[in-house]
Amino acid sequence: MDRIERATGAVVGSAVGDALGAPYEFGPAGVFSDRFPPAAGPGEMRAGGGWEPGEATDDTQMAVHLAESLLERGGPDLPDVFARFQRWAADDPKDIGLQTEDVLTNGMPWDLAAGLHFQLNLRAAGNGSLMRAAPAAVYFAVEGQDATMDAARRIAALTHGDRAAWEGTAVLHDLVRVALAGADPLAALPAAIARIDPEHRDRYATVLAPDWHPDLATEFNGAVWPCLGSAVWALRTTSTFPDALRAAIDLGGDTDTVAAVTGTLAGARYGFAAIPPPWTGPLHVPLPGGGDRVLRLPQLLDLAVRLAAGRPGR
Repeated sequence: MDRIERATGAVVGSAVGDALGAPYEFGPAGVFSDRFPPAAGPGEMRAGGGWEPGEATDDTQMAVHLAESLLERGGPDLPDVFARFQRWAADDPKDIGLQTEDVLTNGMPWDLAAGLHFQLNLRAAGNGSLMRAAPAAVYFAVEGQDATMDAARRIAALTHGDRAAWEGTAVLHDLVRVALAGADPLAALPAAIARIDPEHRDRYATVLAPDWHPDLATEFNGAVWPCLGSAVWALRTTSTFPDALRAAIDLGGDTDTVAAVTGTLAGARYGFAAIPPPWTGPLHVPLPGGGDRVLRLPQLLDLAVRLAAGRPGR
């Protein structure tokens, strides 16, 4: 399997997980398998929660804006990314996290808005920087472990002032880097954990350990630690892309984002061809702040291929 197959798997897999999980958001555990028993196949996209079948949420919308900034600006132009996020937030998206909305609308400059939010609220460890990370994880992977983890932190800090969110996003970036190279991302976990800030290392080591289960989480999976831990658990305890997403969505709670992160990892591991066509066929990404466009599979594949090439001149 080549790098492009894995890169397209990661980018499309994230969007598929987002759209597949959206109708089950904040619901109880096991609802996906109740509706689509495993013996009947992977299941299908369905409507629910205000979402059409195959419609991606804010998770993928922000990911696309990030991807387009990286490609159009030839690298990480953080003020540009923040401005695109602001235009998106101002264009009445169907869903936007409370923390993200406050940061993008509080009137502060790009390099101060998230920090101010954190100072005032003392809570900014949501999973919003994980949900949009797939494009940047693919883009920076060719630059190596330190560069991709540093880029993850800087992009996460645009909307999340708590370093816990930065470090979780950095781990996700590194796991994608390893998977795109054809290696086992689970085997790379100790090395990734060793590179995160010591203040946050033990907490991530706990939720990413082989014996951890989402039932052991001490926070809702809308927080960065259990979200990443649940996605890694879903990857570890299954052996196919569809089964990994089923496991993630069956956890309940913040199903779109947990499935988006799981889809990023499983897509990078198993490749685009492993994603069921009944999931990619209806996939579409309405793009507030992006000229009323709707992206579908061909546009997402094109983004992924260009992202996989990395930064020009690198």
